[in-house]
Amino acid sequence: MLPLTLSAPLAPPLCPSPCIAGAAAAVCETASPTPPRDAKQALLDRDHSILAFNERVFNWAQRPEVPLLERLRYLCIVSSNLDEFFEVRAAPHVTAAHSADGEGLYTQAACAALMAQAQDLVARQYQLYNTVLAPAFAAQGLRIASHGERTPEQRRWVQDYFLQAVRPLLVPVGLDPAHPFPMVANKSLNFIVRLKGSDAFGRHNEIAIVRVPRALPRVIRLPARLAVKDGGKGGAVFVLLSSVIRAHLQDLFPGREVTEFSQFRVTRHSDLAVDEEDVRNLRTALRQGLQQRHYGQAVRLEVSSSCSRFLADFLQAQFALPEQALFRVHGPVNMVRLMQLIDLTPEPALLFAPWRAAWPRDLQPGRSLFAQLRERDALIHQPFESFDAVLAFLREAVHDPEVLAIKQTIYRTGADSELMELLREAVRRGKEVMAVVELKARFDEEANINWAEALESIGAQVVYGVVGLKTHAKMLLVTRREGKGLRRYAHLSTGNYNPRTARLYTDLSMLTADGDITADMDGVFNHLASQNRPPRLRQLLLAPFALHKRLLEKIDTVGRAAEAGQPARIVAKMNALTDEALVRALLRAGAQGARIDLIVRGACTLPAQLAGHSENIRVRSIIGRFLEHTRVFYFAAGEHEDLYLSSADWMNRNMLRRVELAWPVREAAMRQRIIDECLVAYLHDERDAWTLGPDGSYQPPVHPGDGNGAQTALMRRYGDTAGGARKKRKAA
Repeated sequence: MLPLTLSAPLAPPLCPSPCIAGAAAAVCETASPTPPRDAKQALLDRDHSILAFNERVFNWAQRPEVPLLERLRYLCIVSSNLDEFFEVRAAPHVTAAHSADGEGLYTQAACAALMAQAQDLVARQYQLYNTVLAPAFAAQGLRIASHGERTPEQRRWVQDYFLQAVRPLLVPVGLDPAHPFPMVANKSLNFIVRLKGSDAFGRHNEIAIVRVPRALPRVIRLPARLAVKDGGKGGAVFVLLSSVIRAHLQDLFPGREVTEFSQFRVTRHSDLAVDEEDVRNLRTALRQGLQQRHYGQAVRLEVSSSCSRFLADFLQAQFALPEQALFRVHGPVNMVRLMQLIDLTPEPALLFAPWRAAWPRDLQPGRSLFAQLRERDALIHQPFESFDAVLAFLREAVHDPEVLAIKQTIYRTGADSELMELLREAVRRGKEVMAVVELKARFDEEANINWAEALESIGAQVVYGVVGLKTHAKMLLVTRREGKGLRRYAHLSTGNYNPRTARLYTDLSMLTADGDITADMDGVFNHLASQNRPPRLRQLLLAPFALHKRLLEKIDTVGRAAEAGQPARIVAKMNALTDEALVRALLRAGAQGARIDLIVRGACTLPAQLAGHSENIRVRSIIGRFLEHTRVFYFAAGEHEDLYLSSADWMNRNMLRRVELAWPVREAAMRQRIIDECLVAYLHDERDAWTLGPDGSYQPPVHPGDGNGAQTALMRRYGDTAGGARKKRKAA
């Protein structure tokens, strides 16, 4: 098992602190000071860094030791990530491609370079699918059959399926002055067809468009009786909806000849832009904006690899896209939809073994959580420990007659949420419920609007945070009557209140009855509701007011300690590092001699290990079975150290355009546990850690697939705990 101790030998240990049990023997080596050079050292490009992250995800699809269906899942995740990248980041690049005088980040050359990087990644995705994964599926008896590969019996079944389930929903549109090019929704499946001959009125309108409804499944499993292969060996046969339509396109145009065709999909800019200062009802404005999101600026066009130049040019002209935004793909234009194949294939041997999260070690099952929190704080490390404890905390609050009020922030909970139903039950039981619902949580706007309306309809107090800011902080506050007074209990988290993603994302959350922290949280809730200035907070760091400033101060303090020859160490784990002020502060501290380790899952603009600038800074990215989502910040300067958990990444938007929280961890054993499990373990990872070079490229893991990995070690540790607990319960 990977050693999860502060003094593990595989990486430089963290700074010792007298308040951390077992750390006294650790030795902190401060790096040699490097004289600062160019304070304006060029930073790495954010967009290229995002694509580099997807390269690391793609690597998991390539790994032969990963179960086959999981490899397909990683391949689909890459496609989903690329969809979001184009929807959110590509519009200014595409606009610049049409301009001859672009400057700065957005120029014709910059657009060409970015698109070339994306084109190369997409080409390798389809090559992996066609030459490796599809044959591997076939070897397992799982085949996706094209029209030419289908047996006569299978073709008859597909034809019946087309006539009964597909054809009634298709409306081919022949283009002419009375029938202009139809509105094509973002990421929808469509076909463009070139026709020979004349229509019913004798006109030679040669182009037709067929839009495919989203409601139709993209992967269809044929009946088992049609899956028997030669020799009597069974299996499973699937067909893609695009293949079904392609095989019957001619049926849609009786009396005409289909001479050319291609499936196509357009990606559009989809970041909602609502002028919050100029709307009276944000919820209503967002509902209207959601209707328009599907028809924003076109930023990418995907067509079949066989699409003719004539049809490709026609589509590019319709969507006003440059040549580099045209992607020719050797397969379905929406690879994300292949995720349905996983759901249709219940083959445990082709999936990761199910992970059963342990009950949090800091909590005793079957005992009041309020009583336990009066004794000590509790840490939950997801997904290794179960999110069910958070639901149990809220459930106890809802059913406890002494609980008077519940306040919670809602960012991403999902469309079907037990947590939200519990809040509704709390209202029905007469408790004061305040929900701060973030309506602008990207791509979750509709679900959050629906929850806001459902809560409001039964009497909950629903607020939408602060105009111009997203409320991204994750906090739940319970006020309980105890004796003649009131006592607060709270939950703070680095991740969302979403039970589904809590099984897939690594996050830390804390349950506490600490008077200072809960009083701060109450002040923040009142600030969000009243819009008054926030109170002076004793423990919490709140963005956009103090968090950015305090992080810069912490980094500068560590840098000065290094200059003075004192122990100086920064270890920070986050999802993205793109805020220029924080990046340059880290570069200064590293140049002053501080040893800095950054564990950044996604985009990072800091050029690490650059000679003369950042030799003392190491950046690594962990990609594993679970999505790394934890934010942990450790600062050590001399004899003083701080450890914070946070909802915020080190991005400009998190620091200055969102409501975010960071909170200190002060209890010694809890601090040690966080350091061991969330920092040291990841600094020792040899299996899944990629190391960032000064040019923005990432070096692959030292021992991919079979080395020491932080996630595998934590699963082993918590799996042993969960197994032992289950044996004890069974014996009892």
